[in-house]
Amino acid sequence: MKSGLRHQLAEKMAGEITLSDSPGKALKKWRMSFDIPQGVLAERLEVSPSVISDYESGRRKSPGTAVVGKIVDTILSMDEAQGGRYIQKFSTMLYADFDDEVIYDMHEYAVQVPLREFAEVINATHLCGSLDQSLYGYTVINSQNAIVQLSSNEFNRLYGWSTERAMIFNGVSNGKSPMVAIRVTSFKPRCVVLQGITPEEVHPIVPLLADKDRITVLCTSMEIEKIIAVLRGQEW
Repeated sequence: MKSGLRHQLAEKMAGEITLSDSPGKALKKWRMSFDIPQGVLAERLEVSPSVISDYESGRRKSPGTAVVGKIVDTILSMDEAQGGRYIQKFSTMLYADFDDEVIYDMHEYAVQVPLREFAEVINATHLCGSLDQSLYGYTVINSQNAIVQLSSNEFNRLYGWSTERAMIFNGVSNGKSPMVAIRVTSFKPRCVVLQGITPEEVHPIVPLLADKDRITVLCTSMEIEKIIAVLRGQEW
């Protein structure tokens, strides 16, 4: 693993946790993004699982920079021991440079946002999957340009800093193409939003593919410019 990438990723993680208004929630986001159970992280840090739980819930005073640094280093070391899958994923995003004809907007949340609230804000209709989920970000994508221009590895970079996000696809005809593209990539989003079509216009294969990857699918007729404006205006 390239030490330079690891160092920059560690700075990104530690900075977000330390500077967040809810550092415990930011810590939880990163722990979950690396797919590490609370108990396993606590064991590696040689602390009680309740310590990690108390930090994440806000019951315990926010850890200082030294403790945050140790937690981040431990998370990264644990991933390295497993081949560095998540380090590689998140590190490549440090150099994400997409044409604005592919990504219209991308945003990360330091705290979890209930998917139900997110759906209400963009006037979305529920097609399939659970709404009892949380998001840590969203990406607004030109569906056709992304599918035509991006390789599978580049497509993975659309996930930003967390796969627990909504991927909003603009310019879809029936929703089949983005779901097929997601199906053959390594990472899966929490939610897919098909912009510009109604549930009746969605291809029958979409909910079948979504069910296999446990993805919630929403549809919205809200104009893409308004979606971006509305989401940017939220204080999440």
